[in-house]
Amino acid sequence: MRVRLTSVLALLLVMSSCVSSKKYGELESKNAELQRNNRNINNELESFRSSNDKMNKELVGLRAEYESLSEERNNLMEKLTALQKNYESLESSYDALEQNSSAAIAENSRQNRELLAQLDEKEAALIQEKNRLEKLEKDLALRSQRVNELESVIAAKDAKMDALKNAVSNALTNFEGKGLTVEQRDGKVYVSMENKLLFESGSWAVNSEGRKAVKQLGSVLAQNPDIAVLIEGHTDNVPYGGSGQLKDNWDLSTKRATSIVQILRENSEIDPQSLTAAGRGEFAPVATNDTETGKAKNRRIEVILTPKLDEITRVLNEID
Repeated sequence: MRVRLTSVLALLLVMSSCVSSKKYGELESKNAELQRNNRNINNELESFRSSNDKMNKELVGLRAEYESLSEERNNLMEKLTALQKNYESLESSYDALEQNSSAAIAENSRQNRELLAQLDEKEAALIQEKNRLEKLEKDLALRSQRVNELESVIAAKDAKMDALKNAVSNALTNFEGKGLTVEQRDGKVYVSMENKLLFESGSWAVNSEGRKAVKQLGSVLAQNPDIAVLIEGHTDNVPYGGSGQLKDNWDLSTKRATSIVQILRENSEIDPQSLTAAGRGEFAPVATNDTETGKAKNRRIEVILTPKLDEITRVLNEID
């Protein structure tokens, strides 16, 4: 009896070790995918930061110009002060010379008029420079505001795409391992569904399991109306062998993309203007067509979710 109990315990330990190893492998795979996604997000953020650095450099140039003009204004003020002192000195001399000769008085009068003309000219220049400095200050403040606004819009867009990717992954979690992947790169979310999940060979009619996946994806898209949705159909390089209304793989890939669009349109909360269907045929493979595994990966539908950049474009135009 004791020997039998010992055997059962050993068997349970072996089974527990296998399960743990499997879970560890799955976690390790998911961790690698998350790291790839993080690198893609960092690349996109780096691109936007480059644009922001360029704008900051322009701000530095404007500030340098502002400081130069401020220095010039200070110099003009010093000259004005010196001229005023000179004027006061001449005025005193004028009072003294007025008692001497008419010639001296005339000369002092002439000098006074010239000095007054110079003072008027300097005062006008100071007013002009003051107005220019005030305008530069306003421009600097406005540009700083626009740069801050752009950074906020970019951060909000990044957060929006992160949330969208998570929402899509959660909605389609039941289909992982069935030819469906969700990843984020270049600021976009890519939902890839292999044909084995959606279509029979040579057909563009979506099967019941595929319809479930597309409808669950549609439920997420309906909650994100500010996302542009591009549905691309892809095939392997085996020529289309069917007959009837389709001519080649390009026709087949386009028809399959359109089938996905029609399912999404069944959700009345999705704006049709946000949907685009495209066929890429065999011309955008993701794997080699030399193996059956590679061909299976190439036969797919890709749903590409792109944020609408109207707000970022508006802020950039206002900065320019």
